[in-house]
Amino acid sequence: MKKLLSLIDIKFWKFILVGLLNTAADAGISFALINLTTLNMWWCTAIPCAIASVLSYFLNKHFTFKNTEKGWKPVFRFVVNIGACYLLAYGIAIPAMEWALGGLGMSSQLQGNLTMLAGSCLFVALNYFGQRFFAFRNK
Repeated sequence: MKKLLSLIDIKFWKFILVGLLNTAADAGISFALINLTTLNMWWCTAIPCAIASVLSYFLNKHFTFKNTEKGWKPVFRFVVNIGACYLLAYGIAIPAMEWALGGLGMSSQLQGNLTMLAGSCLFVALNYFGQRFFAFRNK
């Protein structure tokens, strides 16, 4: 428990702050796409995730984790992390929410919004650990 609590440090709070900015951008674009277009759930989450990820890379690399590594290695690790977190989060959330909400008779739009919210929450949790211990790890 003490080890887990030690992860709640200044890096954690900076990640949360950056995450709020990213989430606002991601969610705003996601909700616009899901409610204003006919794109499926994967596109309505992938497009905003890509846009917010660029913002996240620069803010977390320099502000949150103060990573000074140059070159393509941190970019590559970041991209791998984002891709893995995205596939895991929405790969779990989409079928889980279809199973959990499928028989409730709610509109597909509401179900889509709740699915996106669940996937987004799971993505944030996975992404924090991926960025801290893989993408921008201190040597």
